[in-house]
Amino acid sequence: MKSIIVGTDFSEGSYAALELAVDVANRMQCDILLVWVRREKMLFTGEQLDMLTNLAKDKLQALCDRYNPKMTAGKIHSRIINGKVSTAIAEVAKRELAPLIIIGTNGASGFEKYVIGSQAARIVQDSPCPVLTMRQGFDFHKKLERIVVPLRVNANSRQKVPPAASMAKIFGSEVHILGLLDLKEEESALRTYINQSIDFLERERVPYHFEIRSYSTYSDTVLNYADEIKADLVIINTEQDRVISQLFLGTNAQQIVHKSQIPVLCIHPEDYINVAAKV
Repeated sequence: MKSIIVGTDFSEGSYAALELAVDVANRMQCDILLVWVRREKMLFTGEQLDMLTNLAKDKLQALCDRYNPKMTAGKIHSRIINGKVSTAIAEVAKRELAPLIIIGTNGASGFEKYVIGSQAARIVQDSPCPVLTMRQGFDFHKKLERIVVPLRVNANSRQKVPPAASMAKIFGSEVHILGLLDLKEEESALRTYINQSIDFLERERVPYHFEIRSYSTYSDTVLNYADEIKADLVIINTEQDRVISQLFLGTNAQQIVHKSQIPVLCIHPEDYINVAAKV
């Protein structure tokens, strides 16, 4: 059975991610692999690092004991891995053929918020599969009712719709297509993209709503709309293929990962081929 990968640093944000992962795993009928990354270059002596590792083992086991009774189909396993956080999580996800990585970030502000968001962005950059990020404080016990899918006139934009439909079927959600208009002369093409997306959602029998808005700042427009409709998930892409995104995630994607107070599902363009079958 395939496993959702959940990264933990034993913060409140990572505990929230595990709670959400249990719900997702139960709906997808898969396991969870809970991982803690032992960073060898941390400023500890060998003895201190061994003590920290033993403490992590105990905490991982305690989390497995606490949450396994909530699993209805699969089980929660744990593992300690070595290396840089983003690359180590990406490597284990690749070996496990993981359908999804879920990571939590702490509720922070100012510079701390930027740093935490950057770590999440690095995991998205390196990941071989879609990554779901969520901040501490999100009410994951609330039903996932509304999913926002931003659409622009570019080659990859519509390809977010199939994974959105898959998530909507799993959670019984409504998909909200947000058409984003940068240039007035692109309106006709944008409406064509929206109509094609609506045709797909209707074939899949997924309820939907759509709206077109002009924008100057992409991330603010998307997140303001999500806040207005009380959305529970935003689905975005990294705007670039994986080779490029490993160097730079993309300004729009990075800002949304940094700023969003609700979960964000971030997908690389080449993930679209298989993501509907995975998620």
